Amino acid sequence: MAAKVSARERLLAAADELFYAEGVRSVGIDRVIEHAGVAKASLYNTFGSKDELIHAYLKGRQDKMSGRILAAVEAAGTPRERILAIFDAQAKAYADSGFRGCAFHRASAESHPGDRVEQATREYRAWVRELFADLAGQAGARDPAALAHQLHLLYDGTGHATRTDRDSSATTAARAAAAALLTAAVS
Repeated sequence: MAAKVSARERLLAAADELFYAEGVRSVGIDRVIEHAGVAKASLYNTFGSKDELIHAYLKGRQDKMSGRILAAVEAAGTPRERILAIFDAQAKAYADSGFRGCAFHRASAESHPGDRVEQATREYRAWVRELFADLAGQAGARDPAALAHQLHLLYDGTGHATRTDRDSSATTAARAAAAALLTAAVS
């Protein structure tokens, strides 16, 4: 017998599908509620507001992507291979036929300064940057923070090029550039 899916889980699944496909501001709360098959009170009792639902949606996206990245990093051998594994994980995520760009970039384009979208985006970006910095230090980079910044720019640009230019080779090019930056930073 299948376990009953909670209203929270149904709301998050609906938000994930609709917000990612159409945008966090263009999708009205009534559409999310209808798609989830829950009462309006369920949304407000669970999340309190649309902004909190958006924040939870983005945190869910972060959890999925960070899980994918950390699994790739942990499966890699050397610190250098671990850094490059981030780009491999990114390539796998972007190869998904439903890829429509980075959920954080898309949502932040619709955000306002200081709102929950901006907060979730900052938290995710800080996590990515810290991971790059930690691995750059382990790899022996002379300036791990500078290398992390460069790698993060590649990471961001790859998502943008893959989506905007429909360039499936962007991840391969970014990985090669990351390898060159890494070689220069540790030599």
